[in-house]
Amino acid sequence: METKELFKKTLIGQIRALDQFGTWVNKSDEDLLVEKYVKTKEEMRNIPIIADIDEMQTQDIRLVYQAVALAFEKMTGIMCSVVMEMSHEGFGRVVVFADDIVLCDKGFKDAHRYSFRTLENLEEEGEKLLMKANERYKKYKS
Repeated sequence: METKELFKKTLIGQIRALDQFGTWVNKSDEDLLVEKYVKTKEEMRNIPIIADIDEMQTQDIRLVYQAVALAFEKMTGIMCSVVMEMSHEGFGRVVVFADDIVLCDKGFKDAHRYSFRTLENLEEEGEKLLMKANERYKKYKS
């Protein structure tokens, strides 16, 4: 399976697993991803520069990196972990690691504005993170 498609399917699986009440059952996968991660320029203008991040936004960010970790596990069979620390103001860091190797990490200073312009941008970012994780692991494994 292509890495972009693997990331997308894994992210959708992560999101749908959290739908305990069937709220998103009638939404297509693409609509669900767009609703959670895609924001237009207009929508971005309406988000203040400085604001507190809500729990749902923090969870959505974590899901992206959990999807990278799970997709990496599916590709390689090697278990990964995700560690995320986020302040209520949107400052924080997320790290995906396997064994003692950091596969990918990202620092945030305005996490409440975390989004993508298009669904394709989200898929490309996921693919890039997954490929980078795979390359790092191959480079640094013992």
